Amino acid sequence: MIKLSKLAETLKGSEIVRLGNEINERIRKGEKIYNFTIGDFAPSVFPIPRELEELIVASYLQHHTNYPPADGVWELRKAVSHFLKEQQGLEYSLNEILIASGGRPLIYTLFKTVVNAGDKVIYGVPSWNNNHYCTINAAEHCVVSTTPENNFMPLAGDIAPHIKNAALVCLCTPQNPTGTTLNKEELEKICDIIIEENKTRGEGEKKVYLMFDQMYSTLTYGNTQHHDPVSLRPEIRQYCIFIDGISKAFAATGVRVGWAFGPAEVIAKMKALLSHIGAWAPMAEQKAVAEYLPQTEAVNNYLTAFKAALEERLVKIYQGFMALKQKGYPVDAITPQAAIYLTIKLELAGKTAGDKTLATQADVTSYILDEAKLAVVPFYAFGADDHSPWYRLSVGTCRLEEITPMFNQLEMALEKLK
Repeated sequence: MIKLSKLAETLKGSEIVRLGNEINERIRKGEKIYNFTIGDFAPSVFPIPRELEELIVASYLQHHTNYPPADGVWELRKAVSHFLKEQQGLEYSLNEILIASGGRPLIYTLFKTVVNAGDKVIYGVPSWNNNHYCTINAAEHCVVSTTPENNFMPLAGDIAPHIKNAALVCLCTPQNPTGTTLNKEELEKICDIIIEENKTRGEGEKKVYLMFDQMYSTLTYGNTQHHDPVSLRPEIRQYCIFIDGISKAFAATGVRVGWAFGPAEVIAKMKALLSHIGAWAPMAEQKAVAEYLPQTEAVNNYLTAFKAALEERLVKIYQGFMALKQKGYPVDAITPQAAIYLTIKLELAGKTAGDKTLATQADVTSYILDEAKLAVVPFYAFGADDHSPWYRLSVGTCRLEEITPMFNQLEMALEKLK
C-alpha cells in the first residue's frame, strides 16, 4: 500500500454515491428498480425553467466563455440581492454576496474561513455532509443526535451545552435528508445562544458563526413556513452565513450556480479562498441566471407548478406508507413538510424471510432493494446511528405512474417477513 496524506487515508467516500452507483449498475443490466435515493432531478420529469434554459443557450451563443470574476459577475450578485429581497425580505449588498459552482465549494470555503484544526463544530445528525466537512478540516465533531418527535431537527437545548469554544454551528432547513423544517421558536432560541456566547468573547477573540443552509427554502408545502435567522434576530447578521442557490429551487443541480451571503469581511475571505480553488460558476450560466432571477412572474409561475408536482408525489407516497402502517406492517413516515424528501421508517431488523434473518439495518436496506426493488438511503449514511430504522426517500426522479406498482412490490416484500 502506498502512503498518502492522513486525510486521504481516513476520509470516507459518500455512502449515497456508493449506493447510487450500485443501483445504476443494476438498472443498466436491465433490472427494474424504483430509485428514490438521489437528491437530484430527472430532467425528463422536472426540467429547469424554459426561460432559464433559453437564456443559457443564448449566453453561450454570445460567447460568455471566459473566466468570471472571483466573487461572481456584478449582474448576478445584483440579481441575487433582488431575489433575496423579493423572496425573503432580506437586504444584502453586492459585497456581501459570493457566487460559486453550487453550494459545496461555498460550504468548503466557509469551513476553511472560520474553522481551525481542532475547533469544535456543532451539527445534528442525520444531516448532509457535515461529518465529511469536519473531517476534511480536522475539526472536532460535536454531534447532536435528533429525534423523530422533533422532526429530526437539533434543539437549542441540545446545542447550548456545547456552545462554549465552538467555532461553527451548522443548520440546514428545510433539511436534507429529512424534508423537515426548524420551527420559528427553536430557531430564535438557537440564534439567542449564539448571540449571547459571542458577547462573552473578548475583542480579537474568534467568534462562533452560524452556517445556515437554506438551499430548499422555496420548497415548502401546506402550512409549513421557512424562517431565517436574520429576519428573526437581526443581531445575528454579523455571525450568520447563508448557503443558497438555484440547484433545488429550479431543478438546476447540474447548472452549478450557488451563492453565499453574510458579513462582508467573512465573504471577502471566502472569495480569496475560492479564487485559489477556482470553483466558480461558469460565466455563461452566471449571465443567464442574472437575467432570469429578476423575471418575478416567470420565477413565481415556475415555483408554483414545480412545488405542486413535488408535493403531489410526496403526499401520495406518504399516504401509501400510512396505508401499509394501518394494515399492521412495521413502517411509518413523517408528514411531508418541505424539500424533495420524505422521511420513512422501515423497522424490519430481526425479522426473517424464509431462512434469511435481517440481522442489521444494512440487511433491511438490501432486502428492500432486492425484494421490493425499492432503493432508499438509510439515515446512517447521514451520520445517524447504524441501527436507525429511518430512511430518506427522494422524489426528484419519481414518475406518478410508478407509485402504485412500487407499493405493490413493497407490500409483497413485507408480507414475506415473519
